[in-house]
Amino acid sequence: MKTMQMMAGLGGAALWLVSGCATTDTGGSGAFADDVAFMKQHTPIVLLKDGDAAVAVAPVYQGRVMTSTFDRQAGPSFGWINRPVIENGFLSEEEKKGRLEEHIYIFGGEERFWLGPEGGQYALFFKPGTQFEFSDWQTPAVIDTEAFEVVEQDDDSVTFKHRAELVNYGGAEFKVGIERTIELIDKDDAEEMLGVELGKGLRMVGYETDNRITNTGSNEWKPETGLLSIWMLGMYNPSPETTVVIPFKQGGEKELGPRVNDTYFGKVPPEYLRVEKQKLFFKGDGTRRGKIGISPQRSKGIAGSYDAAGQVLNIVTYNVQDAPNGFVNSMWEQQKEPYAGDVINSYNDGSPEPGVAPLGPFYELETSSPAAALKPGQTMRHVQRTFHIQGAEAELDPLARKLLGAKLDVIKSAF
Repeated sequence: MKTMQMMAGLGGAALWLVSGCATTDTGGSGAFADDVAFMKQHTPIVLLKDGDAAVAVAPVYQGRVMTSTFDRQAGPSFGWINRPVIENGFLSEEEKKGRLEEHIYIFGGEERFWLGPEGGQYALFFKPGTQFEFSDWQTPAVIDTEAFEVVEQDDDSVTFKHRAELVNYGGAEFKVGIERTIELIDKDDAEEMLGVELGKGLRMVGYETDNRITNTGSNEWKPETGLLSIWMLGMYNPSPETTVVIPFKQGGEKELGPRVNDTYFGKVPPEYLRVEKQKLFFKGDGTRRGKIGISPQRSKGIAGSYDAAGQVLNIVTYNVQDAPNGFVNSMWEQQKEPYAGDVINSYNDGSPEPGVAPLGPFYELETSSPAAALKPGQTMRHVQRTFHIQGAEAELDPLARKLLGAKLDVIKSAF
């Protein structure tokens, strides 16, 4: 996991408002419509639409997908929205003292753009000379408080651009150009992309984000001084009946490594994590803090979850690509293997210690690009696709079997 973010200067978002692209109220009474109406009171929202399906995007929060639905008038809202933080907005330096906002703005949102690594000798979230402790942890402004500029928009897509300068824990400097495009996916395209048939009784919203970072400086990004990666994180509403499912390649640990990394925040107990030969089940109930990771050697390029109460199958895929320099490692420590990180992660929120409130609660699905060893002018691209599919379990079950390798009955009875 990690956490969420906001913006410092309105920049491109202000231009976007002046140009007249602000959307009107959805006018509906569903959870999605209510979330959009609330957010628009506090920050500009771009509403992408394709028929009844819609995606709400916040330029001020780094072009973040805040939430989505298959019915913008009366449908559910799939993204977790942190209303108190959105309502409070950006705080002054004095107001932030002693608050979580000193380290990060947790606005929520079901898909946000981040950069890795978080921890380690090439960390972006720790300044040179600091300790790998929460008191020194600081989300970079580019993914916390800086707005992304809208450069192109139509009914079902929007493109953002931004420029940033970063210094990692080892003192290496990076000049980065960022481009992010969000586009809705219709049912026909979803069938082709997923290789499944979506029955007439199923309702769906799907979208693709095309995320790119470019080395805009004059120095090459080298492994020995630290590399960056594109890191996508999605925050979803938890429930007692939500289970994360991640299929992975079967094989011995000597050949492929561990089936799962379950030690990010202490080992995950068996009542929250069940690992089989070709898949795992992880609770997405928001009651206990824990994080798991799947290595690129094990990944099948897909992760998902099932909300039995809402009868919603959630699927996340990414563009699997060669990784000659591995994947950045975000563990909070001096690392022996800084490029042996995970490509898929899932996080379940909960109290970090007795008596302390959870951040959300929420649960997350995350994917990462390979480490980007870029020469000046070169670009790394990471594409993530998100699908929320709702309907009768008889129609959802074949999809769960094919995409996640598990029957719905097995998913529901995993814990």
